[in-house]
Amino acid sequence: MSTAHTPDRPENGRNDDPQDRAPEHGHAPGQGQDERAGYKTDADSPAVDARDTASGAQDPAAANAEAEAPSRVELPEKQGSAGAIPQFDVTLQIRRYNPEVSDEVRWDEYKLTMYGTDRVLDALHKVKWEIDGSLSFRRSCAHGVCGSDAMRINGQNRLACKVLLKDLDLDKPITVEPIKGLPCEKDLIVDMEPFFQSYREIMPFLVAGGNEPTMERYQSPEDRARFDDTTKCILCAACTSSCPVFWTDGQYFGPAAIVNAHRFIFDSRDDAGDLRLEILNDKEGVWRCRTTFNCTEACPRGIQVTKAIAEVKNAILSRSM
Repeated sequence: MSTAHTPDRPENGRNDDPQDRAPEHGHAPGQGQDERAGYKTDADSPAVDARDTASGAQDPAAANAEAEAPSRVELPEKQGSAGAIPQFDVTLQIRRYNPEVSDEVRWDEYKLTMYGTDRVLDALHKVKWEIDGSLSFRRSCAHGVCGSDAMRINGQNRLACKVLLKDLDLDKPITVEPIKGLPCEKDLIVDMEPFFQSYREIMPFLVAGGNEPTMERYQSPEDRARFDDTTKCILCAACTSSCPVFWTDGQYFGPAAIVNAHRFIFDSRDDAGDLRLEILNDKEGVWRCRTTFNCTEACPRGIQVTKAIAEVKNAILSRSM
């Protein structure tokens, strides 16, 4: 039996008043994001652009001085294992929003020359570092692990660090905007707190009752395989912010929260599965899912999100029989 306590939940769902949980500006379609603390993009930064290094600029000061030059910097020819890496021109249209300046949303267009190995994130870096330093967006690892840079690219939720420019239709402008359903803070930065509040409510941690073990808790490969798919979630919010129910209902837990609940509900070492099923057996829980498969298509980790939600529904029904 679980040692956790069931949180007080009103009869009408997660909150009697949806405003108790909704952010100040509601779940309006997304608009922007804050930069992570610690970003350094000025001349004092120790980082040297990989392109400068590849072109032979070994002196960081020289590389930064070149990046700060007001005139356009010509890209050197990159060399790969198969020879020169091709260059091409792209047009980037970015949705901009800065509440400290204006409540109006605008679209800014940038024409860039990029390499065949560049991703959308590289194009955003080029805009920020060489054209407009006020552009704000989140990113961290830049390798599809941290989940920081989820955004809408040509109308689809993607990680900017995983989308190669050459795979897009370069005959048309590439549109970049914040993910939907979360309040915009600035440019491509959204307020993630409503998303993480749902995540916290499903108890995303192992609950093991009884005496403390004297050794590790063993689990068979078969038991591990039962929830292996949902362990891959990186909390990027791409699935949740692709859900039309989440766009309009600020109380819905959302796909990511349910996926992470699935990961523990079906973990043979966990004792709080029934409690999580009770939490999700709510009008704002799994029963709000309309099976549109948007979440599955949007997941950058390939998680079968809709299938996981269906398995949680079945577990609730089996428990009540």
